[in-house]
Amino acid sequence: MDTTNSTVFIPGATSGIGLALALRLQAAGSTVVIGGRRQALLDSLAEEHGLGTVQVDVADADSIRAAADQVLAAHPGLDTLVTMSGIMRNEDLRDPGHIEDAIETIQTNLVGTIRLIDAFLPHLLTRPAATVMTVSSGLAFVPLTATPTYSATKAGVHSYTQALRQQLAGTTVEVLELAPPAVQTDLMGGADFGGMPLDAFADEVMTIIETGGTTEVLVQDVQPLRWAERDGTHQQILEMMAGREH
Repeated sequence: MDTTNSTVFIPGATSGIGLALALRLQAAGSTVVIGGRRQALLDSLAEEHGLGTVQVDVADADSIRAAADQVLAAHPGLDTLVTMSGIMRNEDLRDPGHIEDAIETIQTNLVGTIRLIDAFLPHLLTRPAATVMTVSSGLAFVPLTATPTYSATKAGVHSYTQALRQQLAGTTVEVLELAPPAVQTDLMGGADFGGMPLDAFADEVMTIIETGGTTEVLVQDVQPLRWAERDGTHQQILEMMAGREH
C-alpha cells in the first residue's frame, strides 16, 4: 500500500483508530474519505480536517451500496478500502437477552465487513494496484470473555481475510489485516484494559504499512495475543484478561 499517493475510503473513521489513521494517511499525501452514521459529525470533521465524507451505516446493506456509489462517483481513482467499523458490547451468556447485542455485533463487525468488500472489490480489481485492509483484533486470537460475540466476529474477520487473500492471489489487489491490541479509544475496554496510547498505536501502524512486506499489521503490543497458541500461553492470557473484568 502506497501511503503517499492512495485514494482511501475508511468507514468507521469518525473517531478513535479510524480517524487517527485517516489523518496520518492524509498527512502522508493520500486522499482520504471517511464514513460514519452521524452527518453532523462528518460535516464537522470535513470542515476541521478537509477530509472527504460519506454517510454510511455498515449494518445496513442499502446504506453500504449507496455509500459505495457515492464514493466511487466522486473518487473513481479509489484504490484502498479499510473496513474499520466495529461495535463492542458486554454480554452475559447466562442471560438469553444478550442475543440482541450478539446479532447487532455480527451484523456490524462481520457481515458489514463482507458487504463492504463486496461493494468495492469489483472496482478495486480494475485498478493497477489496490488494497483491502480488514480490521480484526488481538481478541480474534484470545477472546475477552466479557465480549464473546465481538471476539468471535473478529476471529471471523481474520479467517475471512485469509480466504480473501488466497482467492485474490495473482490479482492487483493486496489484502492486509490490521489486528489492534487494546487501544485508548472510545471503544469499550481500551482504557480499562491498559490500552496502548492512540497516537503511539497509529504511528507504529503507519511505520509497518510504509515498510511493507507483511500481510498482517501487528504492533508490538498485540504480538502476545497473536501468537498465544504457538507460544502455549493462550489459557494464561485468557484467564488474565478475564480476571481484569472483576
